Amino acid sequence: MRRREFIAGFGAAVAGPCVAVAQRRARLPVVGILWFNNTPFPMAAFRQGLADQGLVIGENVAIDFEFPLQFAQIPAHAAELVERRVDVIFVSGSFAVVSTVKSATKTIPIVFYYGGDPVEDGIVASLGRPGGNVTGMTGLQGGLEGKRLGLLHELVPGATTIAFLTGALPYVSRDHVREAAHSLGFNALIFGVSNGPELERAFVEMAEHLVQALVVDAAPVVTNSIRTVITLAERHKIPAIYPFSFHARIGGLISYSTAPNYRDLAAQYVAPIVKGAKPGDLPVQQPTKFTLVINMRTAESLGLTIPETLLATADEVIQ
Repeated sequence: MRRREFIAGFGAAVAGPCVAVAQRRARLPVVGILWFNNTPFPMAAFRQGLADQGLVIGENVAIDFEFPLQFAQIPAHAAELVERRVDVIFVSGSFAVVSTVKSATKTIPIVFYYGGDPVEDGIVASLGRPGGNVTGMTGLQGGLEGKRLGLLHELVPGATTIAFLTGALPYVSRDHVREAAHSLGFNALIFGVSNGPELERAFVEMAEHLVQALVVDAAPVVTNSIRTVITLAERHKIPAIYPFSFHARIGGLISYSTAPNYRDLAAQYVAPIVKGAKPGDLPVQQPTKFTLVINMRTAESLGLTIPETLLATADEVIQ
C-alpha cells in the first residue's frame, strides 16, 4: 500500500470527506514514520501509546509513512519526511538506518529503536542526556551475543567451531562476537552476506568449515530472509540461535531476545516531543526484559536433546 493512499484512507475513515480531512490535517502536528522492516508496522500498539498521552490520530495528531523497500532508498525516503516538515520522525532498524535518518536533519526530532549501543555508535552523547535531536530505545543486541553464545555452549557443549551470520554491514560488532566466542573456547567464523541469494553459499561454506553451531545476527539483510535461514540451518543440521522470539516460533531452534515496546516508544518519546519536549532531554532506555524461546520440534529434527537446565529457564517451549 502506498504512503499517500494509506493517509487518505485512514483519514477518511476517521474524519469524513477527503477535502475536509486534508484541511484538518494541515493544522495537526505530524509524526513521520520510516519503517524499513519486512513485518507490518505495529500500529495498534503505537496508536495506544499516543492515546495514553491524549493524542488521537486524525483528531489532534497525524501520521505520515515512508516504506523503503531497499536500504539504498532510505536517504530519499528520509529526505521526503524532512521536506514535508513533519514534527517528529520515528525510525526502527539497524544502526545504518538510524544513522542515515539522523544525517538527514539536525533540527527535526528523531525517535529510534535499534539494537546497537547508541553512545558507542555516536548516535547520542550519553544515555542519560542524549543531547541534539535524537533519542529512543536500544535493544543492545551486541550485549546479548555473549549470552547467546553461552546458551549455544549449553546446547552443544562439544562444539568448538561456531559461525556468526550477519550482513555486509553488521548489526553487531564482529569484534564483540569474536571476543565473546574466544572467552568460551569457540573458534568464531564470520559470514557476511549482502543479499538473500548469498545465504545458500554461506551455509555451504559453513558445512565446508565443519561449523557446529550458529549465531544469527539481527542485521536486516539476514532477518528479512529469516525463513530461508531457518530452512538452511535445518537442512545442514546446524543448531542455531536467533535474535527475535518469533524466529523460534516459526521454526528456528532457539531464540534469546528483547522486544521493542512500541506503545512505550509512542507514549514516552513521540507524544512528549509532539507536545514540546526536547529529545535531547529524554534519556535513552535500555531493555529490562529478555525472552528465551525453544522449539522442541526443531530440536527433534536436528537430533538434539535440550538440557533440562535450559528447559527450566525458558519463557516459552514450543512442542
